[in-house]
Amino acid sequence: MNVFSRARNAAVFPEDTRRRFAANYPEVPHKLAHALGDHPLLTLEALATLAESLPATSVEYNFGNQPLGVDGKPAPTGIPIGRTIREIETTNSWAVIKNIERDPTYARLLEDLLDELRPAIEARTGHMMKLQAFAFVTSAGGVTPYHFDPEHNILLQVCGTKVMTQFPAGDPRYAPDEVHETYHTGGGRELKWRDDLLPGGTEFALSPGEAVYVPVMAPHFVRNGTAPSVSLSITWRSEWSFAEADARAFNGWLRGLGLTPRRTGRWPARNRAKALAWRVVRRLGK
Repeated sequence: MNVFSRARNAAVFPEDTRRRFAANYPEVPHKLAHALGDHPLLTLEALATLAESLPATSVEYNFGNQPLGVDGKPAPTGIPIGRTIREIETTNSWAVIKNIERDPTYARLLEDLLDELRPAIEARTGHMMKLQAFAFVTSAGGVTPYHFDPEHNILLQVCGTKVMTQFPAGDPRYAPDEVHETYHTGGGRELKWRDDLLPGGTEFALSPGEAVYVPVMAPHFVRNGTAPSVSLSITWRSEWSFAEADARAFNGWLRGLGLTPRRTGRWPARNRAKALAWRVVRRLGK
């Protein structure tokens, strides 16, 4: 059977989910339903084979029992990626396969999923850019530490359970402006965790068939449930998200000159002037 026949014959995102998404996109985190089920491309064996076929830069894995806050990237476990995934019940690991759309079959899966949401997305934030997908395989009790991501993102739970705790995007209490600026000029996306931040978070408990939308740069961390988990993250960029990133980078440049720049605006603010200014500065090699 063609691995895409299910996506072609029936919607993965039900109609009420698509309506909910359209009402909340792009700034309000919310849960969604999906019918991805036990897709043959998302079994442990299929993902292990995929991970072994991709460049080393497309795979990241480490021990699963990380703290909520980390300083830099954790060290790898030393267990080969194929074994890490196939034996996820016992390897106490967290693994992500990045840019799985490099494989044509996974690229088609990503396109099929996002095509269902494309009208709602492009009505708000314009043409979808830089479509990417990431597969996460996590041992029981694993933790994805506190961080943010530059993409519009939907995390679909395929098997196992997890709880994502999200924090308001654009609020400097949870991700200081200077951290944004550093990230957009080549720094890391890990954030400093403090326990007093926790009351500001919103928990999204995910079981198979459930998903959560994560706004651009919304800080979050994830705790896995009591069984191994497989999740699929489908992401895209918009001109708005790129402009926000470039405006942040320009603010960092201004801060380096001793100035105190005004914070960038969230959607629907376009940040066009600062974004264009940064693109000029970057082109001039400043």
